[in-house]
Amino acid sequence: MSDYSVSIPLPERMRPATLDDFVGQEHLVGSDSILRKMIESGNISSFILWGPPGVGKTTLAQIIAKRLDREFYTLSAISSGVKDLRDVFEKASQNSIFTQQASPILFIDEIHRFTKAQQDALLGAVETGKVTLIGATTENPSFEVITPLLSRCQVYVLKSLEVSHLQKLLDRALTSDAYLRKRNITVKETAALFRYSGGDARKLLNILEIVVNSFKPGEPVEITDSIIAERLQENISIYDKGGEMHYDIISAFIKSLRGSDPNGAVYWMARMLAGGEDPLFIARRMLILSCEDIGLANPNALLLAQATFDAVHKIGMPEARIILSHCAIYLATSPKSNSAIVAVDTALEAVRKDDHYPVPLHLRNAPTTLMKELGYAKDYKYAHSFEGNFVDQEFLPEGLEGTVFYEPGNNTKEQDITRRMAALWPKYYKDK
Repeated sequence: MSDYSVSIPLPERMRPATLDDFVGQEHLVGSDSILRKMIESGNISSFILWGPPGVGKTTLAQIIAKRLDREFYTLSAISSGVKDLRDVFEKASQNSIFTQQASPILFIDEIHRFTKAQQDALLGAVETGKVTLIGATTENPSFEVITPLLSRCQVYVLKSLEVSHLQKLLDRALTSDAYLRKRNITVKETAALFRYSGGDARKLLNILEIVVNSFKPGEPVEITDSIIAERLQENISIYDKGGEMHYDIISAFIKSLRGSDPNGAVYWMARMLAGGEDPLFIARRMLILSCEDIGLANPNALLLAQATFDAVHKIGMPEARIILSHCAIYLATSPKSNSAIVAVDTALEAVRKDDHYPVPLHLRNAPTTLMKELGYAKDYKYAHSFEGNFVDQEFLPEGLEGTVFYEPGNNTKEQDITRRMAALWPKYYKDK
């Protein structure tokens, strides 16, 4: 490895240049993986990389551009506008006049921060093939990227790095980096190092560099869990420039809501707001929680969370803090149920095991005479033609008859549901 100046941060010094050096994301870039095959074929289409920070989104884009020998432009959605996009498109057009190369790659970091107008400006260039887009986002693109643009991009999900990946990165840094090799470094414990990094390669290497530099030049460096904790407390603003240990704080916030503690919820929310967190990020997390952890115990939670998201989007800070507090307290003090997520995940598991069960004939649509002759819709019982708008008939395919995916939670609202289901389906549900 080249003898980089230590003025260049360690994560940048250790950035891999080839797919073989890339650590993690085996489902995307491992042998025979879909993205690797596309890259090796030399024909890539526009796509979006969605995953947490420090898992290789920017690095992967750079490797692809180098591997394909394409012009490579990079923009940050935080600091770039429509003018910057047009400048890139102009350069791409000029280059295409003089060369016969494939379209250049435009990498846009934090693409979820682009406004609709910026995304509309991008759409035309992607549609015409003027550029091949690689977007990177830490947010669900289905919420933040306009539908026409999203429909023209494949979305690849990147995962947080596992301990084995972090260990590989640590070993590589200690043995390959020209500066670290000169230091007398002994790693006795790694638990704290890996815990603080939270599956983020950039954070792992930043922490390593902070701890090593906290020892005097020439002094032996001993890395233990207690030293990691001690040195990070002294350098917390350096180690976590995003402020407030982003993912730890949001985890504490969600767990406070789930645990019905309005005080903890408001405190951790205040920590995020004070640290400059995007209020829409907080609102979006509460929207998810309203179904995942409250659900049918209080169906109004979803309505309030959706209204909160819309209001925060329209009003912005600082007034949005009041709306967020209102919603957080409401969600924290609501009864809880995870029956909806358990039901759908159980059903998805059944589908994964065998998704080829045919739809029973009586449930099939019969718009033509031939379909009717084949028995489609035969013996289907129209519920509204029976007393109480209900009739006992099977709605699951053969082989899954009688399977119960939804189990009502133990709360007032779902106890009412249990009583109704027990009256309608006594063979599946029992009144408690």
